[in-house]
Amino acid sequence: MSRVRWGVLGAGSIAGRFAEALAALPQAETLAVGSRSGDTADRFAEAHGFPRAYPSYEKLAADPDVDVVYVATPHPFHAENAELCLRAGKAVLCEKPFTVNAAEARRLVGLARERGLFLMEGMWTRFFPLMGRLRRMLSEGALGEPRMLTVDFGFRAEMDPASRLFDPKLGGGAMLDVGVYCVSFASMVLGRPIRGTGLSHLGETGVDEQFAATLEHGEGRLSAITAGTRTASPHEATVLGTEGYARIHSPWWQPDAMTISRPGREDEVVREPTEENGFRYEAAEVMRCLRAGEVESQIMPLDETVSVMETMDEIRAAWGLRYPGEEESPAGR
Repeated sequence: MSRVRWGVLGAGSIAGRFAEALAALPQAETLAVGSRSGDTADRFAEAHGFPRAYPSYEKLAADPDVDVVYVATPHPFHAENAELCLRAGKAVLCEKPFTVNAAEARRLVGLARERGLFLMEGMWTRFFPLMGRLRRMLSEGALGEPRMLTVDFGFRAEMDPASRLFDPKLGGGAMLDVGVYCVSFASMVLGRPIRGTGLSHLGETGVDEQFAATLEHGEGRLSAITAGTRTASPHEATVLGTEGYARIHSPWWQPDAMTISRPGREDEVVREPTEENGFRYEAAEVMRCLRAGEVESQIMPLDETVSVMETMDEIRAAWGLRYPGEEESPAGR
């Protein structure tokens, strides 16, 4: 596989940023885009140099020359769009959140494994160089044993009931938009959560505008998370170990520096410069996996993606928060 031929499903702003990242990777070929509108697909293809533009997702999935599809539609459509591509025999990179709930995630993972196809959640934070450096430092005991962490992701958006941030039909709310980054980070550092609890404020449209949660990761490890779409926050993360702590500087979810503090020693600043468009790192991992014949990434394993969705289901079940189309309250694990 000299070059990996990409299809992009969806033609919104995130799809555009991902296409720009692909254009900077010599091993990637931006081949085709699919949209529900032919005009939208044509404009996207012209803007980003895609030779093929399809007026439907089905036509994109049916293109025999596409190796892998990046799913970049709104949250509630991830499951059906990814399933469409998997059933067409395509490898899939699905933008976060992977799905709306764990049941959908388990169905997709089962389908991919049944068919021997590559599938990965587009949790871009995992793939930045600094996150790789952090994982290595933790495995080498640079902080002793990691025991706790704090992480936040909040911003102030103006109320617009029709916006994807506030419309329940579009999976609005802090949990799916930014909370998923925090839960996934906690899982990466402390291990998969075994229990989660929290409180939220549900706004006038019924979505969670902000929440605070505590996760238990086993053997006494705990994480504290705050996230919101109506409240600004520092965008910082701190990993606490038995022999020191690491402060990942803002924005932690697109990181390039952290400070390591240990008792009795001078602080150490660790820097890992990044490219402006961070989507290139996750795209590079997908292509590495495909070339190696791997059907999932060990940086973002499918079982962990499912576990993160289960944790978020468990937390919001206590709030009585259901998304349209969910027949019952999410049951968690």
